[in-house]
Amino acid sequence: MKHPLKPFHMGFKAKARKHRSDAGEDTEKKDAKKSKEGEIPCGIRDCSKYADKNMGGRSLSIDNAIETWGDSGYDARKGRVRVCKSCYRKWKKDNKSDDMY
Repeated sequence: MKHPLKPFHMGFKAKARKHRSDAGEDTEKKDAKKSKEGEIPCGIRDCSKYADKNMGGRSLSIDNAIETWGDSGYDARKGRVRVCKSCYRKWKKDNKSDDMY
């Protein structure tokens, strides 16, 4: 027979989160994340954002870039076009109807 008033035991992850906030460790991590500046500019000429991998940037083939932005709407690096997250979403939305499977 189970006891109806069984005491609640905190799991190790919940306990670690509780003690981490007491120590102030989580505030330093958030501040460092906000101050990151991009290094690789987006390869689309009309865009001024950054295409770094840690900021959600992707790399498209030149053929894929031509389909969406035309022949002169991008800058290529090493046969690929580095795009920011918003430009990648635009490309993905344009090619969503294509059957690539």
